[in-house]
Amino acid sequence: MSVAAPAFIDSHIHLDAGEFDADRDAVIERAMAAGVTRFVIPAVGAFNFERVRELAAGLPGSVCALGIHPLFVDAAKESDIAALRAELARGGVCAVGEIGLDGFIEGADHARQDWFFVEQLKLAREFDLPVIVHVRRAQDRVLKYLRRHRPRGGIAHAFNGSLQQANIFIDLGFKLGFGGAMTYSGSLRIRELATRLPLESLVLESDAPDIPPAWSPRERNEPQNVARFAAVLAELRGVDVGTIASKTTANAMTALNIV
Repeated sequence: MSVAAPAFIDSHIHLDAGEFDADRDAVIERAMAAGVTRFVIPAVGAFNFERVRELAAGLPGSVCALGIHPLFVDAAKESDIAALRAELARGGVCAVGEIGLDGFIEGADHARQDWFFVEQLKLAREFDLPVIVHVRRAQDRVLKYLRRHRPRGGIAHAFNGSLQQANIFIDLGFKLGFGGAMTYSGSLRIRELATRLPLESLVLESDAPDIPPAWSPRERNEPQNVARFAAVLAELRGVDVGTIASKTTANAMTALNIV
């Protein structure tokens, strides 16, 4: 009796990015061939709400999330919150995302980031949707607002916090995203988290075209790499890839209420 190959969901891919314009169909074909058959496509601003909807609609089993990314709030207008509310009211959205805070970029307007984050958390509550959260060097700030506004959970994307912070996110109903950064032997904290945290709390993501893996650090990242990320995670945890595939896929679907 043959055994079916593992199937994966890429829980975070910016498939609309310009880096894919020349060969998007081929990128998807390579992912499918690797067993990555479903995609979560988050928006980053009002300008690409419709595009991510179109891409998700064209890929069976895939979904989109709509939100305003913290690195795009300077170009956003406050009226974009009303536009987001209207889009969420249309339905067909798995989460509010990618939203959050970013403490990495020097000179960022943190007050503006905070305002857009809070307003989008309010919308998540209003529409009873999970959130996909960007938390780069901002874990405690993000947690402060999550505790205050209590969305229905979601995914902490590209997680790179402490074990204590990870457990707080989990207690708040979040799954934690792991991907390319986990493949570097020098990423000691991320690899330790990937090993020690409950498997029920982990999801796999590419964040393509960003965060390329150790085997192609200067190349564009692609969703096909999620299958290899699963192999890395399986080795770290001492389990088989099939277990990683089934658990992380189920976790992503649970976190984002995907059927």
